[in-house]
Amino acid sequence: MNKVSLLKNKLLILSLSLFLLGGYSYSQAQDEKNLPFPITLFKLKNGLQVILSEDSSLPLVSVVVAYNVGSMYEEPGKTGLAYLLENLMFQGSENVSRMQHYSIIHNAGGELNAATSADKTIFFQTVPSNQLARVLWLESDRMMSLEINDLNVQQVKDILIEEIHHRKATNPYLESYYRFDQFIYPDFFYSHPVIGNESDLINITVEDVKKFYSTFYKPNNAVLSIAGNINKKKAEEEIRKYFETIPEGQNFPPVTSPKLPERKPIIRTHKDPSVPSPGFHLGYRMASPSTDDFYPLRIIEYILLHGKTSRLYKRLIKRYRTASHLSGNIEIRKNLARLKIFVVCGNTTMMERSKRAIIYEINRLKMSLISEKELQKSKNLFKMDYINQYATSGDKARFLAESFLSKKSLNHLANELKKYLAVTRGDIIGIMRKYFTHESITLNIIK
Repeated sequence: MNKVSLLKNKLLILSLSLFLLGGYSYSQAQDEKNLPFPITLFKLKNGLQVILSEDSSLPLVSVVVAYNVGSMYEEPGKTGLAYLLENLMFQGSENVSRMQHYSIIHNAGGELNAATSADKTIFFQTVPSNQLARVLWLESDRMMSLEINDLNVQQVKDILIEEIHHRKATNPYLESYYRFDQFIYPDFFYSHPVIGNESDLINITVEDVKKFYSTFYKPNNAVLSIAGNINKKKAEEEIRKYFETIPEGQNFPPVTSPKLPERKPIIRTHKDPSVPSPGFHLGYRMASPSTDDFYPLRIIEYILLHGKTSRLYKRLIKRYRTASHLSGNIEIRKNLARLKIFVVCGNTTMMERSKRAIIYEINRLKMSLISEKELQKSKNLFKMDYINQYATSGDKARFLAESFLSKKSLNHLANELKKYLAVTRGDIIGIMRKYFTHESITLNIIK
């Protein structure tokens, strides 16, 4: 891979003493040599946090603007607002006409995309390095003066409603996913779908959109992350030129604290005649990603679910063939984490066997030590995936932006991979017994 040089230890440069929202600080500079790439940090007068990472191996630069807002900041009856705004950000601003953002980037030989989740909205583009100023101008213009009118809002609403219909038509299990989220997450703010409900989207007004935009799309609620072939001094000058005059926001509404679920199993049956085969969603409530328990939990995810040598793949798909589909991962929504497993089977008999097989493998991890060989294999796969998070300039810019929004300190970033790889066989048993309990299980059976 041509990015191997990024994994060598380099000196971290700190430009400001405090990373916004309780994140990075100068006092953590002693850990800088452990980071896999150099970064420069500074903050504008309006609160916009900037992260720069210089890499001259390719004549490209990636720009990410990430906002600290997602679907969990929506109110009941207003679902889909965050995703609607993500799409509206390409419909024009004061100096950029409708869809011109796309055409400018594509004509420059670049690529772009965006994503909305429960807790963040991210815009990212990669262009030839001589196009950096143009991207900064585009991003600053829509941060300051997005064009929000009846025509633009209605066009985006129509697109999203059509997307809802398309998703339902192409994924017969979609409704079961949504029901499962309502069971495994504690309340509306954490559980409703990012795309929103059709009835809510229909009733969202232009004023609703303007309020959401003016509340959350502010420089002091965002991070600008740039990685690639840049001159740091010139990049900082251009960033200040385009972004520092944007007014800061005031009084950001805090995310609603989740209601703690009762310590009891949740078992439901979802009957849907449109599903082609029976199946089930199985989940467990996990530790918060900010706790030390999360390190072994992530390795357990790999032991159970990742790769063709993982325990559940070998048992359900390869050896006994009780399932035709198996997928799963630990999903994070702000400060909550859930292990979610989805299985599709040929018939109800195979479904029951698959459920028993999963519980059997979970109990086996709770009762007996995993072999050092199997543990190391899972760690190796995890390490590869972890490093791939910053394999390209685009990956790296997004990795740094998301780390900032997750309030990960420099010390955390410098030592995070080491902590995952330091998980022991004893840690696995202890964490399995702590979190994989009958009281923590959520099961949604699909028939």
